Amino acid sequence: MLQKLRQDIEAIFDRDPAVNNIFEVILAYSGLHAILFHRFSHYLYQQGLRTIPRLISQLARFLTGIEIHPGAEIAGGIFIDHGMGTVIGETTIIGENVTIYQGVTLGGTGKEQGKRHPTLGNDIVVGAGAKVLGSIKIGNDVKVGAGSVVLEDVPANATVVGIPGRIVGSQTAVIHPEDELSHNVLPDPVCERIERLERELLKIKKQALQDELTKRVS
Repeated sequence: MLQKLRQDIEAIFDRDPAVNNIFEVILAYSGLHAILFHRFSHYLYQQGLRTIPRLISQLARFLTGIEIHPGAEIAGGIFIDHGMGTVIGETTIIGENVTIYQGVTLGGTGKEQGKRHPTLGNDIVVGAGAKVLGSIKIGNDVKVGAGSVVLEDVPANATVVGIPGRIVGSQTAVIHPEDELSHNVLPDPVCERIERLERELLKIKKQALQDELTKRVS
């Protein structure tokens, strides 16, 4: 547990340019506070307790605005930036060095039993307001754009955006979570499709005009 907490603190220094010192991290970072509560409640949950861990998670939600079920499995190096409104479900599994922004939901899609929440690999960035729902797998080095709703598996090294989430790019280079998630440069599949339709329409208009001129000349 202590090793994971050390990784969690190091993650803040690696990925947040606003951080100044260790005292600020310990006293003012609600994402770290939520993880601290979770590490303890998860330990109790693993010992077979249920009510006390849930009470601890509810206290953490009240204090931080971040709700993490004590059953969720979270590896070291997680960074929950701001985090208000973030929800992580009971059977969620999160790998190492994952960055989660505010308003993210890692949740289920209904009342199914068993594994019903997502599994995230390593070195993933989940943008603000994104929803990753169901027992799906998100591969290593994936970027999930802000506001996306992901309902299907995502392979490693992919970028997924939109509602529902669509894979719009991939990269061979490893994406480190400390790299900035530049939402302004993420692909927009809807806009790209509209642009293609506009180009096709322009091509049809040009062809129609040429045909009309040909008829008049003849």
